[in-house]
Amino acid sequence: MKLVWSPEIAAKAFMDTVKSCELFQGSSVAELISAMAAGWNAKLIVETWTRGGVTTTSIGLAVASSHTSGRHVCIVPDEETRSEYTAAMEKAGMSPEVIVGEPEEAVKGMLIDFLVVDSRKNNFARIIKEAKFGHRGAVLVCKNASLKVASDFRLRSLFDGGSRRIVRSVFLPVGKGLDIAHVAAGENGSGSDKVKKSRWIRRVDRQSGEEYVIRQ
Repeated sequence: MKLVWSPEIAAKAFMDTVKSCELFQGSSVAELISAMAAGWNAKLIVETWTRGGVTTTSIGLAVASSHTSGRHVCIVPDEETRSEYTAAMEKAGMSPEVIVGEPEEAVKGMLIDFLVVDSRKNNFARIIKEAKFGHRGAVLVCKNASLKVASDFRLRSLFDGGSRRIVRSVFLPVGKGLDIAHVAAGENGSGSDKVKKSRWIRRVDRQSGEEYVIRQ
């Protein structure tokens, strides 16, 4: 099964996020990401957050999860960060699931449909490499991206080219920059590091008697 876009759900999530973030300036990133997560009908939405970060994106993801009947999980590094994040989200009327721990370890036990990370953090590449994606594929969003390095090259370097590969990617100059990628559907229900093995098939032409070996 592949990701299927639903413009109706995306539009509803976009408008609900506009209403929820109307008191925040520069919330266009939250609205865009919310519409994307909802439009792709993401059932497991995962993001990382550190102290002092903005919560508008989180609000947008929470809104999206309510439209897809999915889970919105935020991974934070420690209890102090959890308290700050929870208080900010409760003030906005949201209560997402919060996991305390190293993000690159926490994502190992999940099959993610929609992943949001911060490109400014040193561990964002490790998080992406450890993430497991669902059988429908996934959408990856890197916030605070930069054009100093070509976004397509930067993202593709984090995948092995097998079942973990990027179908397409784009850089959007929204907010402080967004790198967005559609990750291919993995084999056996996950985006694991398993690479499909080639098979050699033997064929014999009945008329000529010649033997062919074909790689599939």
